[in-house]
Amino acid sequence: MADALTGLVDLMSPVTLLIVLVGTVVGMAIGAMPGLSATMGLALLVPFTFAMDPGPGLVLLGAFYMGAIYGGSFTAILVNAPGTPSSIATAFEGYRMTKQGRSEEAIVAATVASVVGGVVGVLFLIFLAPPLADFSLRFGPQEYFWVAMFGLTIIIGMSTGSVLKGLIGGAFGILLGTVGISPVGGDVRFTFGEPSLQGGVPLVPALIGLFTIPEVIKLIGRRSREFDVQPNGKQEQRSALQMAVDLVRNPRTVLKSSVIGSVIGILPGAGGSVANLVAYNEAKRTSKKPEEYGRGSAEGVVAAESANNATVGGGFIPTLTLGVPGTPPDAIVLGVLLLQGLRPGADLFTRSGDLVFTFAFALALSALMMAPVGLIAGRALQRGVVQVPARYLAPGIAVLSLVGAFAIRSSFVDVVIMLVLGVLAYFLGRVGIGVAPIVLGLVLGPIAERGLVQGLLTSTELDLPWTSFFTRPLSIVLILLTVAGFLLPLWQRRKQPVVEDMAAEAERDRA
Repeated sequence: MADALTGLVDLMSPVTLLIVLVGTVVGMAIGAMPGLSATMGLALLVPFTFAMDPGPGLVLLGAFYMGAIYGGSFTAILVNAPGTPSSIATAFEGYRMTKQGRSEEAIVAATVASVVGGVVGVLFLIFLAPPLADFSLRFGPQEYFWVAMFGLTIIIGMSTGSVLKGLIGGAFGILLGTVGISPVGGDVRFTFGEPSLQGGVPLVPALIGLFTIPEVIKLIGRRSREFDVQPNGKQEQRSALQMAVDLVRNPRTVLKSSVIGSVIGILPGAGGSVANLVAYNEAKRTSKKPEEYGRGSAEGVVAAESANNATVGGGFIPTLTLGVPGTPPDAIVLGVLLLQGLRPGADLFTRSGDLVFTFAFALALSALMMAPVGLIAGRALQRGVVQVPARYLAPGIAVLSLVGAFAIRSSFVDVVIMLVLGVLAYFLGRVGIGVAPIVLGLVLGPIAERGLVQGLLTSTELDLPWTSFFTRPLSIVLILLTVAGFLLPLWQRRKQPVVEDMAAEAERDRA
């Protein structure tokens, strides 16, 4: 208790509060730029922390991280370009809301959900760090394989038209994930002699291309924006206010998704790119209005954004207690801890408990600051985007996409990958194969492959090594979830065939 009070007093100093505000604002700005991920931004900030004390340095990194994850929702909602991989599911619903003139409602939903998710993740960090960190150690390669399989069942729920076409898109994404050096064995696959592809298809340029380029092509082919923008701004403001009120009255989705994000954040290597997809699928599966998903569901935005911000606090649980980064940005924070002479584990909580609590409280304060800062910045950005004519917006998005793809590794190959995948996604969309299953396969395919190969290698002492995937207690639980995730969407489709046909017809009309 004494360490908590000391940490709270340290947080209330004017300098620390200013650091939290600056870190949150800068993180939001970086996160909103496609290509400039939270991991990259944190890496650029590390040199500035060398001249700072451990407390303020960690506070700056934590606030920046929280703001960057939230900032990715802006471009995901307004121009269908996820600023970070954690905003993939946000783009599914948020951009459709923008096309319906509901962009401000989507931004308010994302903001409220991000605040709640961020706070819930910090509460997990404060109260449940040691026991949950021990639980995460029980996940071996077999469990990670089944986690990926469970995630891939989301493809069925995301397929607004033909399930077969959704599965084809997922298979194509998995095939993209096999490019590069294999995780075990070192075989070089599908690189076509290009050394820069040995590390695989870069995720952020691929996301920019898959989501953004098809929309740019569509904008170029239109004479107008075709956004059903509300003529009366007050009407949209009332709907946004009502959305915030509805979240308070019915917090089930935001709280459930926040818990999902916190738990997935604890699993090393998963992160927000997996959490937002899993939470989105779970929200759709249990929604009272599943037919709204894929056509502009604010509930889908809430699920994705609350989950990805909850991973911030959840990911720091294994980082601070075990020295195992829960997410890629956590690895950078772990490096700063070690550079400052602080070793994760029990000693960190006993000898520097006040520092840990200052850091945790700063994360929570950063999440709360996102409400006023995000609403002011997000609404201003929304009003600018929806009023820009297509002849200006299309080239602007194209330039931003090119810069974002190049900025990752300063590689023109990444720009080519972005353009090729974008044009390919446009033509696939014309035949009914959506982007969402492709992205899902690209994200989860390598996780499944790594878990499968490592699980078989670690079970070579068994007569039948593959049986280890079906005998471990946690694996059995995940198998049951995977089967349920596969069968329930099919059962729901049989209950509502007419609704699904209408959604597919509307999707073809939009294409």
